[in-house]
Amino acid sequence: MAPTTQQPAAPDTAALPRGKGRPRSAAADRAILDATREALAELGWGGLTMGDVATRAGVAKTTLYRRWPSKNELVVDAVASLFDELEMADLGSLRADIAATVAQFADLLARPESQAALMALFAEGSRDPQLRLRIRERIVDPQKHLVRTGRANAQARGELRSDQDEAAACEEIDLVFDMIAGAVEHRLLVAGEPITRRWLDRFTTLMLSALVGLDA
Repeated sequence: MAPTTQQPAAPDTAALPRGKGRPRSAAADRAILDATREALAELGWGGLTMGDVATRAGVAKTTLYRRWPSKNELVVDAVASLFDELEMADLGSLRADIAATVAQFADLLARPESQAALMALFAEGSRDPQLRLRIRERIVDPQKHLVRTGRANAQARGELRSDQDEAAACEEIDLVFDMIAGAVEHRLLVAGEPITRRWLDRFTTLMLSALVGLDA
C-alpha cells in the first residue's frame, strides 16, 4: 500500500485579516461627476435625482451612494471638480500673472455647463445654510490658494513687500479673491457680457492699483 502524502493544512480564513474593500475607481468618479453636471444643466436642481445620475454614469445606485451619501454633497463636489483645473500662472510679473489667471477663470465660467451648474447651486444655496457652508468649504476657500500663490510669487520677485501681519495678509487674500471672483462672475453670469481683451486689460490695471494700495 502506497504511503499517503500529508496535504498542507488549509489556512484558517477566519484568522486572515479582512481587506478594506475594493479601491475607488477614478474613472467611475469622473463619470459620476460629469453626469451630475450634465443632469444639473438639463434638469436643474429640482429635477436632478441620484438615480438619474447613476444611470447616466453607468454605475449602480449603491456605488453612487457609497461615494456621495447625499445630493448636496454630490452636486457641490461635481462643481468643485471644475475648479481643480485652475492654476496660478507664474509668467514673471504680477500683471501678467493676474491677466492669465483671470482669463483662465473666465474661460471656465464661459462654458455652458459651468454657468448652469453654478447658477443652480448658488440659487439653492441661498435657501439652505448647510449647503452654502459646503459651497464655501469645497469651492470658495480652496481656490484662495491661487491668490496666496500669486502673492508669494510677487513677493519673491520684489513686486510686493513680505507679509508683516498674518491676519492682515489673510484679509488681503480674501479681498483680492472677492474682487476677482465677484467681477468675473457678475459680468458673465449676471450681466451676460463677455470677458474681452479690453475688459481684461482694464481689470488687471485696477487690480494692480488695488494691490499696490493695499501693500502701501
